[in-house]
Amino acid sequence: MTTKVLIGCAAGFAGDRFDAADPILDRFAGETGPRYLMFECLGERTLALAQAELRRDPTLGYSPFLERYLAPVLGPAMATGTCIVSNLGAANPTAGARRTQALAREIGVPVPRVASVLGDDLRAQMSDDDIRALPRLDGAALIDRPIVAANVYLGAEPVRDAVATGADIVLVGRTTDSALALGPLMHEFGWSDLDRLAAGTIVGHLLECGGQITGAYFADPGFKDVPDLAHVGFPVAEVAGNGTFVVTKPEATGGCVTRATVTEQLLYEMHDPAAYLVPDVTCDVTRLTLDEDGTDRIRVMGIRGGAPPDTLKATVSVDNGWMAEAEMSYAGPNALARAELAAEIVETRVREAGVEETLGVDLLGAGATFGRGRKRTWPAAPDGDYRLRLALISENKAHAALVIEELQTLYCSGPAAGGGFRSSLTPQIATASVLVPRQVMEGKVRIEVMEP
Repeated sequence: MTTKVLIGCAAGFAGDRFDAADPILDRFAGETGPRYLMFECLGERTLALAQAELRRDPTLGYSPFLERYLAPVLGPAMATGTCIVSNLGAANPTAGARRTQALAREIGVPVPRVASVLGDDLRAQMSDDDIRALPRLDGAALIDRPIVAANVYLGAEPVRDAVATGADIVLVGRTTDSALALGPLMHEFGWSDLDRLAAGTIVGHLLECGGQITGAYFADPGFKDVPDLAHVGFPVAEVAGNGTFVVTKPEATGGCVTRATVTEQLLYEMHDPAAYLVPDVTCDVTRLTLDEDGTDRIRVMGIRGGAPPDTLKATVSVDNGWMAEAEMSYAGPNALARAELAAEIVETRVREAGVEETLGVDLLGAGATFGRGRKRTWPAAPDGDYRLRLALISENKAHAALVIEELQTLYCSGPAAGGGFRSSLTPQIATASVLVPRQVMEGKVRIEVMEP
């Protein structure tokens, strides 16, 4: 009978550290019992970018970081019996599974059995007009644009079912982040009661941002000092069948796990601590307790669960035109005035050319981070080193491109001594959120197993 499940999280976003799994797997090598390794790499923006790749090439759409994360861990995970669970599948988990098996062959390790969770595509169930008619959350105005993709946040049940196939790796698309932990726990312990589902959800919620709970994002020198962040250890949860668990990190790693670090991560993106909504359960953490259980060990208890919500959240990706970004540097005597003049020249010329969209203007080094637009006094000395950054989003590609062209002309047709011009012109996908009745997705989710 399973008495303890270990779950480690080695990535909290796409592009997080690529070596964070090594200490976790070293820890797992000395353990017995079920062990799981999470890579949480799928935010709304990341999914939108993956959808753009899928539109360009139907063999892509999985995370571009899949190889970087999985190549170092495939061998050790298989050797220790550690199951990898990740949303690296992004917009195309099936293609991600194929690439994973090909990667194993390339690096000469046993080819894993990969289970993919499919069915989060809302457009397979509803027309675009019906999607636009759903109750809206954030980004309401955006949804009237052409829809590129719509993905429902699935819960932990399909992750549980994918793990139950005996897969070495489970790749999902759009699920809740916490489902990456709750699904394995439901499989191992047979959980179905609401309090334990809530506890498993909070396990995933605490792990999902990786080093944030072990002191990384928590750190603020002189106020919240954290040791050896260059080698911060990523989190591990030791979960018992009764729903209590300990959050810790591998030994001999940097960072820290304290009541304060756990509290910050607990409240992250939690709008209502008495009613934290996920597809599987409504979590109440208002009676939760955090107790020290040794160095870098916090025991979590007292989570309660209620009935799940009647709706599921969906991310709708829409065409958002083109974004132009262009930069030029000005340095030395009177540099600030020259940079401001360059911005005014470009603003005037693009406006006279018929561009009505708002041109974003930042002077890096002169208060860009906390600035409030062009109508301000730059809080900086007139002499110095400033980077002018212009940005514009437009449905008209030519309008966006004009910003780039006009700034580049200032090499010779603008203020003295501009240099270091850089630019990019990229298609944009924006996201909005809607609420979907649960019955729309009933029976639509499926598990696809790819044998070695």
